[in-house]
Amino acid sequence: MVFTVLQEQSYSLIGMAAKGGWLMIVLALLSILAIYIFASKLWAVNKASKVDKNFIKDIRDYILSGKIRSARALCRQNDVPVAKMLEKGIMNIDKPLSEIQSSMENVASLQVARLEKNIPALSSIAGGAPMIGFLGTVMGMIQAFFNMANAGNNVDISLLSNGIYTAMVTTVGGLIVGILAYFANNYLSSRITSMVSEMEATMVYFLDMVHYLRDKGVQQQSEN
Repeated sequence: MVFTVLQEQSYSLIGMAAKGGWLMIVLALLSILAIYIFASKLWAVNKASKVDKNFIKDIRDYILSGKIRSARALCRQNDVPVAKMLEKGIMNIDKPLSEIQSSMENVASLQVARLEKNIPALSSIAGGAPMIGFLGTVMGMIQAFFNMANAGNNVDISLLSNGIYTAMVTTVGGLIVGILAYFANNYLSSRITSMVSEMEATMVYFLDMVHYLRDKGVQQQSEN
């Protein structure tokens, strides 16, 4: 008898979600959008972070040996942000260091902006999904009190079930979507921040190398 009651009261996840009403459709769409943005941006960040271990070393060797064209050609072969930044620096290698740094920073900012595109949407979903869930809570409680008012003296707990289901299910759904979007946004942001730090270190290394070459050239001229 007990097992029969438990079996009658058990519900599938889809059945429970359906109790949440049309707001669950909105939350489902937001979850799909969040998954799409996270997957596409994770792929883009992983691709942008893949730099050959010998790439910087080869660039250094080319520049120190005066093979500027070979260094530019190597940058073009690598379709990653750090390569595009170095290519810009190599193109302006004869200009003052301040201009080289400015041009490299502009390219780096553009590349990072492309990676960060659509990521703010995850932040919006992280903040908006729980609010939609709370909206469902309010709507569910209003429905529950409305049913109680219409029942008069014949109040039955079954009259409150739909309102309570809407209130609880939408709250849980909104929190789940919001939490997942929050962690996805933070993870992608941390990956991009780490990549930006590596690009900044590479830019400083390149500028130091150019400064070294110019000092070396000045010393050679003074010795001659």
